[in-house]
Amino acid sequence: MSARITDLSRRRFLNGSLMIVAGAVTAACSTDPTGTSSSGAKTTLNVWFHAYGEAGTQQAVLRYATAFTKANPDIAVKVTWVPGDYTSKLNATLLTDAAPDVFEIGDFSESLARRGQIAALDDIYGSEKADFNDNAINSVTVEGKLYGVKSLDDVMVLYYRKSKLSKAGITPPDTFDALVAAAKELTTKKNKGLFLGNDGLGDSPIVAVRSNGGDLVSDQGKAAFGSAQALEALTGLKRLHDDKSLLLGFTTDWGDPSAFTQNVVPMQWCGLWAMPAINKALGDDFGVMPWPAFKAGGTPVVRVGGWTSCVNAKGKKVDEAKKFVQWLWIQQSDLQKDWTASYGLHVPPRKSVAATADKLSQGSAKDTVTLATKYGKANPGTWSSAVSTAFNTAAAKIVGGQGDPAQLLADAVKKAQTDIDKQLS
Repeated sequence: MSARITDLSRRRFLNGSLMIVAGAVTAACSTDPTGTSSSGAKTTLNVWFHAYGEAGTQQAVLRYATAFTKANPDIAVKVTWVPGDYTSKLNATLLTDAAPDVFEIGDFSESLARRGQIAALDDIYGSEKADFNDNAINSVTVEGKLYGVKSLDDVMVLYYRKSKLSKAGITPPDTFDALVAAAKELTTKKNKGLFLGNDGLGDSPIVAVRSNGGDLVSDQGKAAFGSAQALEALTGLKRLHDDKSLLLGFTTDWGDPSAFTQNVVPMQWCGLWAMPAINKALGDDFGVMPWPAFKAGGTPVVRVGGWTSCVNAKGKKVDEAKKFVQWLWIQQSDLQKDWTASYGLHVPPRKSVAATADKLSQGSAKDTVTLATKYGKANPGTWSSAVSTAFNTAAAKIVGGQGDPAQLLADAVKKAQTDIDKQLS
């Protein structure tokens, strides 16, 4: 459920009752606290979710909302299910009186907290704060306060076919050089060796920089991807393109495992969410590995994303909204387990819930969780669309041999820093 790809290939428009609101297609359903209508409630919360692609997710959300209203009859919940470009629709609506009371966001946006759009939620965590994993806490912390509650962690890794690598005499690559060599060796006249995304990049620029000891944005708010380590790693990615070992322009993008399960490629960057489908198609003929260390002195990298529930600080129902978020994502461990394990596969941010998640306790799923714990990296809170675009545009030109790599990165850093400064001002 990576935020970056939800509005593209992996999230699909869902069938159901739809209505048009301010030009945006949404599906809205309300809980019924009285059994006949929502008029018995003193308050109705508008809660936004992006349109998850996994079957059963919309029904699950409505079921959770109904259970909340049953426990809190004075608060009804209108679930607004938003397909398409969720982030753009959310950002536009937050500027209006129609802004939702509770909404989820993908990679956490620090600027929402800094401009007072989302409420601090320290008071609803209480003693349960210690039960959330470090990533779930650190990713929503701004100047010492917590501005969201993580609902799920998404983990992204490299999948590989055990039989294909074994037949070629290849061990799972543990360095970038080995990954390049493996992708080239596994490329044939009919198939490519590796799928990173239809653009040939996917998350590879981000994880490549970090695998060489580089950073994206420093703790001091400085764009850091213009470093020598970043330049070396991004220039290295060009080798995969020069070798023509990457699958490009497939029918689905990297968030969907079809290229891997349909034997189009023996290695693919994808998420834990796809593992049930992969297991169904391939049995145990697959394994997972982190993005390998670029070279000695670097470190393997696993990208950790996910979704976070936030409260609109400018709304008129902040207390009720906090109560809903606390009830659902902090108090209801059974619902958290259902949400992360019944629709695709994800990691519960609550350590106690993760420890009892049977589907994560064995095989490649367990391996993925172990890799995330050891090598997991989340994007910084200042990694906005503008910053990401500047970085990825430069990376695409570098791997495509379009210009001087150092100058391309330097220009991208300037653009990114301008946006970061706006966020932090």
